[in-house]
Amino acid sequence: MVATVKQLFIYPIKGLTPQEMSEFALTEGHGIKGDRALALMFADRIESPQIPPENQPWTSKKNLAVQNDWPALAALECYYEPHRSILTVKHQGVAVLETETNTAAGRDRTGAFFTEYLNTIEPTKEARHPHRTTLQLIGDSSGETRYPDRQPVHISLLSQATLDDLTQKAGQKIDVRRFRPNIVVDGVSAWSEFELVGKQLQLGAARIEITARIGRCANIEVNPETGDRGIPLLSLLQQQFGHAQTGVLATIVTSGKVKIGDILSAVGESPRAIEP
Repeated sequence: MVATVKQLFIYPIKGLTPQEMSEFALTEGHGIKGDRALALMFADRIESPQIPPENQPWTSKKNLAVQNDWPALAALECYYEPHRSILTVKHQGVAVLETETNTAAGRDRTGAFFTEYLNTIEPTKEARHPHRTTLQLIGDSSGETRYPDRQPVHISLLSQATLDDLTQKAGQKIDVRRFRPNIVVDGVSAWSEFELVGKQLQLGAARIEITARIGRCANIEVNPETGDRGIPLLSLLQQQFGHAQTGVLATIVTSGKVKIGDILSAVGESPRAIEP
């Protein structure tokens, strides 16, 4: 099995806009520095208020404002500059927030903005925290903190062919951002990433181990541009495949950089070029 890296993504603030990358480092015991390093936490779910916001430990996403519960968050275009610790938010093309995330004042402005925004939108019926309470920005602007869905260190991969197969079955374009992967690979058949569970792979200069399929939630039904729900992807997956899984999780065995065009191959397999 040999594939090429087509796209790379990080999600600086958990539940908000992805940022496409040309390369990033995979770090054993951590994952991707800056990926889900910040989050918006409901203040009434903070168990240890004596701990500074930047040092808040990992917490379940039920305690955070995320698109799964508040889909209209997707209507905000958020861009984060890690070197300056600056967050810019646009709504319908208009800048509505620009602030630093490494100062108390900047954190307060960020929390106040998103608290007010949630007051203008509706949660889903299934939202785990449907109440409009104060939000606080948590996490370290250095990128060292982590607030992914699962506490164990992991990254996520999806094949382009799987995405293309879903597009064909849905009869309309399925945006990769619905699945929020870190890595999209090309050159392998649809759904073949499931066959890699339990195997170690060379990914650029790093080595990873595929650990599990990813069970999906209703977030994949959120349009990443508008926040609306229109394509019933969970039902489509169940009807067409008998499950609600896409993509796979991986842990990092050996640290190293990965960039667009790098080869993903089984350990011990010669990473030959893929025919176009």
